[in-house]
Amino acid sequence: MECLEPAVQKRQVKAERKSSRESKSTGHSQYTKEVLGMTTRLLETNPEYYTIWNYRRLLLRPFFEEAIPSTSGVEDDSPRYGLVQQYITDDLGFLIPLLRKFPKCYWIWNYRLWLLAEATRLLPSSTVYQLWQKELSLVGKMLTLDSRNFHGWGYRRQVVSALEDLSVAMGSASLPMTENEFAYTTKMIESNLSNFSAWHRRSKLIPRLLSERNASHAARREFLDKELELVQRALWADPDSKDQSLWFYHQYLISNFKPSSPHDDSIILDLSDEDKLAYLQAQIDDLLEMLDGAETCKWIYQRLLELSLMSKSLNDRWPVQSSDLEMWIHKLLELDPLRKGRWQDLRKQILP
Repeated sequence: MECLEPAVQKRQVKAERKSSRESKSTGHSQYTKEVLGMTTRLLETNPEYYTIWNYRRLLLRPFFEEAIPSTSGVEDDSPRYGLVQQYITDDLGFLIPLLRKFPKCYWIWNYRLWLLAEATRLLPSSTVYQLWQKELSLVGKMLTLDSRNFHGWGYRRQVVSALEDLSVAMGSASLPMTENEFAYTTKMIESNLSNFSAWHRRSKLIPRLLSERNASHAARREFLDKELELVQRALWADPDSKDQSLWFYHQYLISNFKPSSPHDDSIILDLSDEDKLAYLQAQIDDLLEMLDGAETCKWIYQRLLELSLMSKSLNDRWPVQSSDLEMWIHKLLELDPLRKGRWQDLRKQILP
């Protein structure tokens, strides 16, 4: 983080505090544009001063309340609303260079959301909708620069949710944004298979996507087959990769075959035990083939054990020989010594 030295920061903070005390002792309000400028200089120096962000909120609220009294109306006071909009857009602009320099600072993202929440509370819906639309464009550009910034992905989720809520409040006939967001995850995954945030976002969109499509059983099954094919192609591209994101998404997909899979998160709602067993066996066969040449990938052994346990829970029979189970656990003990106790406990549970 490119910040000033601690000693320089300390002197600057003391100077700002002294100026604030002098204003207070002379009877001047602390909620002035001069004090707002002081917070700007401090935050440009180091945006991790979360107390200064909170104080900046306190500084801006009187400006908002002065511009828009609680008894005002949108139609009669549009110039006043324009003044509040200017305050908010100026502050949003102030944050952009900080986000570029400190893209993983929580306080900048939190403060930006607060500004937009204030806009939603104070400004007409049509104006607010345009602000949130600009945010969607902004976060798209930021994720182009750093596609795996989880702050940006979390922010994008909140922007999309706000736009959908505003559309409903405005009585708009526009469709939910689920399809567009799902397509966006596909685009980001194709540009970087290791984008954990994109895979995670995709997994959270799927149940809603299928519900909005009113997908039939056949459509859901076809969808699951395509998603399994997508992640398997990615895994086959580099089966010995240490990248966890692909394996976590694969785990999400195969969770549909668990007897206790949550109904709301399931891709297929009424899959029979026989169908589940067929899917599990197909996955085991594919991983065994993938293992050839990737004997040092611990994720393959771990997933083979998970699939075997799931299969046994469905028909009380192991889908492979006990010698295979023992060999997989032995390899995990060798490749994953940090979890040695876990694999030893598992060996006691599944081997006589």
